[in-house]
Amino acid sequence: MVATASSPTTRSARLGLRATPEQEVVLRRAAEVAHKSLTDFILDSACLAAEQTLLDQRLFMASGSQYQALMDLLERPEQPNDGLRDLFSRKAPWDAK
Repeated sequence: MVATASSPTTRSARLGLRATPEQEVVLRRAAEVAHKSLTDFILDSACLAAEQTLLDQRLFMASGSQYQALMDLLERPEQPNDGLRDLFSRKAPWDAK
């Protein structure tokens, strides 16, 4: 996880941004409600959004040996699995009504 604006890390990078007056009002109001400075609120919110964006990526980088190990696993015949058998024998929560 990235250090948040309120963590005890020294800030040395400078970021600049421009906002519409309406955006500024919303951001200032939200920061006040969250009991944070405007800078802390914007940095915390931006870092959370950035982390989520990065976690949502569908592209995974792997070395040649890691890729080969995955392909070897996928080529193996399936094995009986009691846990999966149990899982698939139950109704889905949304169908359990």
